[in-house]
Parts: sequence; structure tokens; C-alpha cells
Amino acid sequence: MKSVEQRWPDEFARLYREAGYWRGETFPGFLRDRAAERPDAIAVVDGARRWSYAELHRRAEAHAAGFLALGLVPGQRVVVQLGNIAEFFSVVFGLFRAGLVPVYSLPAHRLTEIVHLAQRSEAAAYIAGEDYDGFDYRVLARDLRDAVPEVRHVVIVGDAQEFMALDACVADTANLPADPDPAAVAFMQISGGSTGLPKLIPRTHDDYIYSFRASNEICSVTQDSVFLVALPAAHNFPMSSPGHMGALYAGARVVLSLAPNPDFTFPLIERERVTITGLVPPLALLWMQAAPTNTRDLSSLKILLVGGAKFIPEAAKRVRATLGCQLQQVFGMAEGLVNYTRLNDPDDIVIHTQGRPISPDDEVLVVDDQGREVEEGKPGYLLTRGPYTIRAYHNDEAANQRSFTPDGYYRTGDVVRRLAGGYLEVLGRAGDHINRAGEKISAEEIEDHLLAHSGVFDAAIVSIPDPTLGERSCAFVIAQEEGLKSSTLKAWMRKRGIAAFKVPDQIVFVDRFETTAAGKVSRKELRARLRGEFLTQNEENVQ
Repeated sequence: MKSVEQRWPDEFARLYREAGYWRGETFPGFLRDRAAERPDAIAVVDGARRWSYAELHRRAEAHAAGFLALGLVPGQRVVVQLGNIAEFFSVVFGLFRAGLVPVYSLPAHRLTEIVHLAQRSEAAAYIAGEDYDGFDYRVLARDLRDAVPEVRHVVIVGDAQEFMALDACVADTANLPADPDPAAVAFMQISGGSTGLPKLIPRTHDDYIYSFRASNEICSVTQDSVFLVALPAAHNFPMSSPGHMGALYAGARVVLSLAPNPDFTFPLIERERVTITGLVPPLALLWMQAAPTNTRDLSSLKILLVGGAKFIPEAAKRVRATLGCQLQQVFGMAEGLVNYTRLNDPDDIVIHTQGRPISPDDEVLVVDDQGREVEEGKPGYLLTRGPYTIRAYHNDEAANQRSFTPDGYYRTGDVVRRLAGGYLEVLGRAGDHINRAGEKISAEEIEDHLLAHSGVFDAAIVSIPDPTLGERSCAFVIAQEEGLKSSTLKAWMRKRGIAAFKVPDQIVFVDRFETTAAGKVSRKELRARLRGEFLTQNEENVQ
């Protein structure tokens, strides 16, 4: 089994410790501290369930002992696929306490993604709910064990059937190990990479805790805050910007919503007096659309963070008037760098930029095609390194060669403009990458699925601007089977065991793809050409 690590050069690690960014804190350590300081304060609200800090800590400790009693060994990896339920927290903090490494997956993922994550991480266990949003994860668990026999343990929240039930996965806590090394990898997130299936992002206790501790200061999160988790809890944005982890670190209350739409969230805001939450732009638009006819009291909501994709200025201008709260724009990535507009920034900055970095030691370069820094205000490719930006993906040398410079800068793949004061304006993506309502989709991965259909000769996926989703996916397909329909292809894609958001939103059949005189064209050039032709044709149709 390949070890999981994330290392910074010694001189950088020393700088980050001396600057006070890395304080030697750990996830189990800070939960233990909050449980001692605020035992009766409510930590997590899930419907009618209200867990205090003492209760969350007790459950996490018992599960930690239970996981080790199964035969799992500190350092092993565990794929976690849980929705917005209270057990998400008792499970992940239990894994932290046991020295095990959660590998976060999303509720929308299906067998293809879960098999990939289990194989790439060399996972020994899988933890999921019995069902979520109508999908039975026990069926997925059976298929996973057939595909990856190394996943020897399956733990299910709820009716476990032949698997281990989470409620039964408890043991005596007397022999739990010491807290992990703060420099050790705490968990692995997934990257919305521009090629293929997700890459694994190892994050350490030290670096990740710094990111949300500093975010708390920027977003004014205190023990009196109430944070609503409207997006999937395993996403980086609702986890750490400042997210549910920032809220728990502050001793605040975390409120879970099963869905992000106003029918679910507005009653929670009223009932729990929610003060802060985060949304992707399409959901922010949906909330603003619903607000004028809403009868719920949203007056407790003070801050709305919007990130995951660019928030257009016309929409950003309307947040305060429609929702009665302050907007903070967020631009970040699971690999590290996070930018915020500040609460005291002028409206022009809040509306037109995606913020500036968390840390004074976040190093940001904006470069041209030759890797030379561009002037302030000029567009270029964003590179970064810093105290919470990774230096390598796990078990993926090819990706590391592409994504990191020899001196440790991460190539984000974003095109930005750096403005006065270090603020960034995000202009788009450099690669073949679709940002659909905050979900990052690899064009290459979806093309591979389409090409597996016997009736498809060739396919190319492009992003198309969408007023609601930000971008939607459009598949250009050359059929080698007469009468092939888009509905047939979409239904076939859904049966491939992939997340529903990866199924193309639109399919356009074409006779051929244009090539050069030599009969060649790069996929990147092809996608750009198809996208341009599609947009031009639609503009002509509108005129």
C-alpha cells in the first residue's frame, strides 16, 4: 500500500510554523477541546436531531474504536459517501480519531467514480447511507466489493442488510491511539480535474485547519454563528470556506439541509436563525427568485457566500436588496488557494471581483503562455503556492508533472486578472473543463463514455454558457448508426454508473469534424471550434 503524505520543503514548513499558520492542531484535538468548553452547546442539527458537542464527541470516539475493532489499521483509507446527515460528522471525526484517512466522495457519484476512488486510494473500507435522494447505496456497495475485493469492510448508516450497521460499529474507547501527527494527511478530497476521473488531494491537519481558522476571521464566524450546509457536506466549499468545519472549530452550530432549494432551506433559516451559508451561483439566483414571494423570516441571515463558479455582477448587485444580507464572493479550489471579498470592501470590489487570498504568504503568479508574469490588469494563467496549497496529488505522477512547476507552484487552470490590492477577477478556465453549477466535469471523461456506445463514431464535449447553471455541457456526436437519438444516448449514459451531472445536457449530431489538411486536429482545438460554431449559429438564429 502506497503511503499517503503531503510535504512542503523544509524552509516553507518552517516559515508557516513560525508565522503561526500551522499550530500543531488536529481534527480530533479541536473537537475534544470544543466538547470540553461547550459540552451542552448544539453542534449539529439534522431535522429533529440536535447533537451537542459532547454527544458528537462521544459518538466519534465510539465509532473510532469500532472502526479499529473491525480490523482497520491507522493509515488505511476509507471511502466515505454520505449526504447531509448528522452521521457524516460522527463518521469522519471517528475516522480522524482512529488515525484512518477518509476519502471524500459525493452522494451523486456512482459505481464508476467510487471504484476509481477506491482503487486509486487503495481503500480498505467503504461507508455510506442506506439510501439518499432515492438511490440505494447498498447495491453500489455490492458492486464495489465485486470490482475491488480489497474493500473488505462496508459500513452502512441505517438498514445495513448483510453489511455492518454504523450503530453497531462501536467499541471500548480505552485503547484508542494518540492523536495523529498534525503534519500527517487527515483526509483526501477529489479534484474536479480537467482530464479523466478525479485526482486525489491529500490535506494535512495543519494546513486545512489553518484554512478554515483564517476563514472564520475573514467571515466573522464565532460561537454565536449558525452555519447552514445547503450544498453537499463533502464538497470543499461548504466544508472549509468557512464551512461546517470552520463553524465547529469556532464552537458554532451547524444546520444540515437535505436539499439546497428554498423549500428546504428557508424554513431552516427561520427556525434555526441561520446567520451564514454558502451557495453556488445558480442556487443564489434561485434563492433571489424565490425571495419576493417568500413568507419565511430570513432576517437572521447576515452573510451569503457565493463561490464554485463566477457570480455575474448583475446578479451580485441584487443580493442585498432581495435577500437582505451581505454578499461575500469566494474563489477557491480543493487543492488549496481560497480568495474572499472582505466584509468591509466597497461594493464595487464585492460585485466585480472574486476576492483576494486568505494568507499574506499565499503566493500568486499570473503568467502568459510562455510562463512570464503579466502586468496587473492583464489576463493570464493563475499559479499559486502557500501554507494550505498542496504540493502533489496522491499516487498520480503524470498529473503531478502537469499540475505543478518545479519550484512548487500549482497550475490552477484558471484564467484571471489580478487587480489593485491583490484582488482577482476570474475570467474562465484554461483547459477542457466544464463548470456546471459548481460541479467540475472533464470533457475527456464524458467523451470516453460516449465513445463506448456502439452507435457513436466520435464525440466531443464542450461547455456552453447557461444563464442558470453558468455552463452546461453539449456533446457533438458523429453517429455510425442510423437513427441514433439523443434521448437514447442520454438514457444509455445514465446506465453507465456515473454521476447524473455528467450526462450531457444537450447532444448535437454532426456529419463530421473539421480537421487540418494533414487530417489532424487537437481535441482542445476541436472543442473550441465546435463551441464557437455552436454559439455563432445560435446568435444568428436569434437575430
